[in-house]
Amino acid sequence: MQSTLSHCAPVTGPKGRVSCQQTEAMKNKLFVVVLGAVLSVTASAQKIVIKGSDTLGAKMVPQLAEAYKAGGEKASFEIAAEGSSQAFSALLAKAADIGMSSRDAKDKEKNDFIARGRKLVEHVAAFDMIAVIVNGSNGVRGLSLKQVEGIFTGSITNWQQVGGKPGAISVYTRNTTSGTYKSFQGMAMNKRDYGPKTQKMAGNEQIAEEVAKNINGIGYVGLAYTAKKGIKAIQVDRVSPKPRFAAKYPLSRKLYYYTDGEPVGEVAKFITWATSAKEAAEVVDRVGFIPNE
Repeated sequence: MQSTLSHCAPVTGPKGRVSCQQTEAMKNKLFVVVLGAVLSVTASAQKIVIKGSDTLGAKMVPQLAEAYKAGGEKASFEIAAEGSSQAFSALLAKAADIGMSSRDAKDKEKNDFIARGRKLVEHVAAFDMIAVIVNGSNGVRGLSLKQVEGIFTGSITNWQQVGGKPGAISVYTRNTTSGTYKSFQGMAMNKRDYGPKTQKMAGNEQIAEEVAKNINGIGYVGLAYTAKKGIKAIQVDRVSPKPRFAAKYPLSRKLYYYTDGEPVGEVAKFITWATSAKEAAEVVDRVGFIPNE
């Protein structure tokens, strides 16, 4: 059998004649280098950037990302929990693939996209209950929604006014970039302003930590953050913040993923998995939120 190399003519290069065998070796080496570069680009293209809500981004989404990768998916993730407002600014600036939000997008945020010929698309991530928390040693077991409103707007300032032991109430809230800050204001405070002495915290965990240290403290956190030692979640209008009471609890809400237009590729694949797969629902439930049905 005639060798395929017999059809190859030696090549003269800057360092003299190169044999057919050397030429073939050079071609093979070049192919490997090019293939490696293509694979490298493909791998980096699967990075998913997710920004926004601390409620979602501090626990649930990182754990979903780990479970997604554990299932054999090759995507990598960059997750930044900076507050729901950051979800929309990051998407608008094309600095994120997915925005996490613990509130609905505002009309202005939607219009910012429309003005640029783009559209925000909403995906329900999970359901949550905003729990009102007090120090574990506080004897108050529940408040009416009206009393909650009074405490957070500043018209009720002493625990004695709501059946507790005398003591000036210390109120802890989320900061103004938080979706929970706005959600709570709408659901619990009739959209009234927060009281002037409220202390603003960066995240759910910070509020829980402060309330755990202060016997006169009160705050609110997502359902997933109520297990911290030293605090207790109290009833609101005689309903406990437990998943089985979600339909009756007055501070229940939806949590969202937002995308700039309909998602495609790995982003679409992840969102579909995170909002519908059994494995994802188990993560959502384990973290302390209520999965999509």
